[in-house]
Amino acid sequence: MITIEDFSKVELRVAQIKEAKEHPDADRLLVLQIDLGDEQRQLVAGIKRGYSPEELIGKKVVIVANLQPATIRGVESNGMLLAASDDNTIGVLTPERDIALGSRVK
Repeated sequence: MITIEDFSKVELRVAQIKEAKEHPDADRLLVLQIDLGDEQRQLVAGIKRGYSPEELIGKKVVIVANLQPATIRGVESNGMLLAASDDNTIGVLTPERDIALGSRVK
């Protein structure tokens, strides 16, 4: 269990996927260019089994914005896309309503 103070350190924000392509060295990863409203970033996400790059373009998603950058199979990732999965399906978390890019999820 974590405390509410621990959870409040996680900065969840709304972003829009501007570009998506297959990772050059991984079968399950996509490389995403996202717009947070005030900045652009690159993320690497393990969602390829659920989405083609083309169907992600323009989709608003929720990301962890204050995660330390990581290099994943040779490609830098500056955040984490939130998604849920089970044995058969993967789905990215999206805001139900049209909300401004960069908005905090609380």
